[in-house]
Amino acid sequence: MTHLRRRPALLAAVPLAVTALLTAADPALAAGPVGTPGVGDPYFPLAGNGGYHVDHYGLTLRYDPGTRHLDGKAVLTARATQALTRFDLDLNGLKVTALTVDHVKAGHRRDGQELVVTPRRALRKGERFRVSVTYSGTPGPVTDPDGSLDGWIPTDDGAFVAGEPQGAMTWFPANNHPTDKSSYDFAITVPEGRTAVANGVLLGRRTAHGRTTYRWRQAEPMAAYLATATVGTFQVRQYTTRDGIKVYDAVDPREAAAAGPVLAKLPAVLEWGSRLFGPYPYRAAGSIVDHAPNVGYALETQTRPVYDRAPDLSTLVHESAHQWFGDSVSLTSWKDIWLNEGFATYAEWLYAEQHGGDSAQAAFDALYARPAADGLWAFPPGDPGSGANIFGTPVYARGAMALHVLRTTVGDRAFFRVLRAWAAAHRDGNGTTAQFERLAEKVSGKDLGSLFATWLYAQGKPNRP
Repeated sequence: MTHLRRRPALLAAVPLAVTALLTAADPALAAGPVGTPGVGDPYFPLAGNGGYHVDHYGLTLRYDPGTRHLDGKAVLTARATQALTRFDLDLNGLKVTALTVDHVKAGHRRDGQELVVTPRRALRKGERFRVSVTYSGTPGPVTDPDGSLDGWIPTDDGAFVAGEPQGAMTWFPANNHPTDKSSYDFAITVPEGRTAVANGVLLGRRTAHGRTTYRWRQAEPMAAYLATATVGTFQVRQYTTRDGIKVYDAVDPREAAAAGPVLAKLPAVLEWGSRLFGPYPYRAAGSIVDHAPNVGYALETQTRPVYDRAPDLSTLVHESAHQWFGDSVSLTSWKDIWLNEGFATYAEWLYAEQHGGDSAQAAFDALYARPAADGLWAFPPGDPGSGANIFGTPVYARGAMALHVLRTTVGDRAFFRVLRAWAAAHRDGNGTTAQFERLAEKVSGKDLGSLFATWLYAQGKPNRP
């Protein structure tokens, strides 16, 4: 995410549903093993759910921008990681009208953001099962601890859909934590003349009776917060790069003049990233440039970042770098978000350094010159303290500074080997700061404990390295 334009929310979040229909289920099952209502993330304890892993989401959506009404059906193919008589899904502010597990009606109730599901029979550990949820309502965003919005954010011609960190649950029932990554199929129906853009490869579109259905497939594993279904009036450009990557750009006409020259650089930016970080991790790429002045940020939605306005080149580089660092290699805990944002910010520095701009050292020096009372030193990037701080300047800028200190300590050859090895070892998976530290020490052959302790975890302004 590009955070520097982030502004306080200007829209109101949709209230949580407080009542729900309870369908019949065997009461005896309630006494058996149940899945936890969250994975225990220290900053978002109810994010995600315990007891199962979702292999695949099939999302069928129908959205009317005029009424802002959404009809949805989500089919989740999952595997039980423990015996289950009950499990949760994350879903906020939409009415569930039908729910089945393995084609049999299941009990369900609402508890805040939790959709609590009781199947007719207990699920065995290791068993694969299928959950189908039909739902509808007027989706809207959630307000994050820092006061900004994420999720389904209405616009004047559709919706800007960006889910970091909580927002996926505003438009589909999900196991909404980055540790649960899945493949996706989307079928999104919108009024003719509007475009619906999701992740991955466009499989096709069909118009009938005044409506157009867009079918998208994201084959590589994706965290729920990186899914999008952005809707608007867009100018579309499609092409294939010389590396075989299918590019799909969707641009609001009001942003087209400013966005065009920057988006034209995307293939070169991806080639540059592939040389530094290893092969681009996906078969698709592109950009969604919306006109959403109330949003205030861009997000690295997988394969196709979504921008609230025409991006500048550094923002394009930032969100593109996230395809490696954040999307392909995802967080294990939101506390480790510097692994996303520090890396993407340092990619901006590297790109500038290698394309006639300031050196990474100059960027570091300019930041280090800030006084000890500056917000840059307000908290350590490896331990932001709460969900309210995960998009704060220390996570981005001091996180990038930590990488620069690592680079100057181990030398360029070892440093870029570390970046490539990190992207390769955790491709399509997850990583932790501790794993990154161990990898850096293994590749460099140096004891780096003091470096990481100082630049990732020490309070206040560190002594100059």
